[in-house]
Amino acid sequence: MKLKPAHFIPAVIWFIIATILFLMPGEDVPSVGFLDKIYFDKWVHAGLFGGLVFLIAYPFIKANISTKKLLIKIGILCVLYGIIIEFLQKYVAINRDFDMKDVLADATGCLLGAIAANWLMKKLSLKNKPL
Repeated sequence: MKLKPAHFIPAVIWFIIATILFLMPGEDVPSVGFLDKIYFDKWVHAGLFGGLVFLIAYPFIKANISTKKLLIKIGILCVLYGIIIEFLQKYVAINRDFDMKDVLADATGCLLGAIAANWLMKKLSLKNKPL
């Protein structure tokens, strides 16, 4: 499979939706008391960032041009995006703050997304190897 820009459409859509959610005003973010007890917000951050890493990596994996080094670079770029989002929440978004715990959840999600992408990369490379 040849790598094409269209293969990144799911990642771009995910990125746009996540950015909108992260930058929406604080009063528009739903708050449910019992979810705070299980740190639901941090799970959401981890899931969004894990999904982002995986969706960016997926076209490279399908094109069979992915490497561990590339997955690490994608993960690092996504962690940097998470840090930028936190600063934007502090200085641009209304009633939002910088939260280091969100950055840690973002980084955890990036790591999990990279692990999942690496697993898929290995699985597909084993499947394509001649016997």
